[in-house]
Amino acid sequence: MRANRQIVIISRDIILTRAIEKISRDLTSPLVFRDMKSALDFIYNCNPHLLVLDVAEDRDVNIRILNDLKEDPIYGQMAVIAIFPDDFEIPQWEDILTDDYLRRSSVESEIFRRMELSLIRSERIVEINPLTRLPGNITIMRQIQDRLDRGDKFAVAYADIDYFKPFNDRYGFSRGDEALKMVGRLILNVVKESQPKGSFVGHVGGDDFIYVMDIDLIEETSNRILDYFNKMVGTFYDAEDKAQKCIDSVDRTGARRNFPFMTISIGIAHNRCRDFDHYSEIGQVASEMKGFSKNTEGSAVKMDRRKT
Repeated sequence: MRANRQIVIISRDIILTRAIEKISRDLTSPLVFRDMKSALDFIYNCNPHLLVLDVAEDRDVNIRILNDLKEDPIYGQMAVIAIFPDDFEIPQWEDILTDDYLRRSSVESEIFRRMELSLIRSERIVEINPLTRLPGNITIMRQIQDRLDRGDKFAVAYADIDYFKPFNDRYGFSRGDEALKMVGRLILNVVKESQPKGSFVGHVGGDDFIYVMDIDLIEETSNRILDYFNKMVGTFYDAEDKAQKCIDSVDRTGARRNFPFMTISIGIAHNRCRDFDHYSEIGQVASEMKGFSKNTEGSAVKMDRRKT
């Protein structure tokens, strides 16, 4: 098991948390919070691999927040182990969205194996992009198709980073990966701030991202993503390149030339005015609109406004 797994422990029981910290040190150094509310900022920003929740206190609040998290496609992939008091009557399992559980008296003897197994199981089941830890193509397809099958009205945005390849060639894969992670985090944060529930963000691969939102929110949210991206993109470049406002790199034919700084092109499709039966249909329209954005100088957002 890799030792860089992010594990969060939520409990007011100091003896319990210290025991888990000691037992789990071969997996990672876990972060400890007193309750779910105090842990939320970290969970939203870092999306940990495993959450160990002590439900002995504030159980109703903790379970409600946990269920809200697990129902979100972004955080549904997070493995959860619930620790119940020995005398606690466990509710119906559909009322608490945990992946595993332990009684308090079994923690010292069982927690390490349960944590290890939960991490392995989550990696087997959940399909995520290993770089950004956002859901990948299979999950993206299911998200869109499920909404179509239910008859939901929604919008899909396709975001593509322009001039990423020259940047990657100029600065190397490590610097390129960091840029992709920052853009993925930017999109996730802005989308979730605009629509905390019912939205979805996925990473198609490379420099392409997908997000799904309410139709009335997605265009304004996309423009905010564009604005934040334009403000932060200069931080990706060295001072010399920032002074010239361009970089020297290699194009797809192998020729050297100057490239502008990265921009972002976003295309939006929705099913308010026309019907789609298959995820690929609405995805194709979003891709088409993204192509129109790419024909605009600089970063741009284009939303499909056709009625048929």
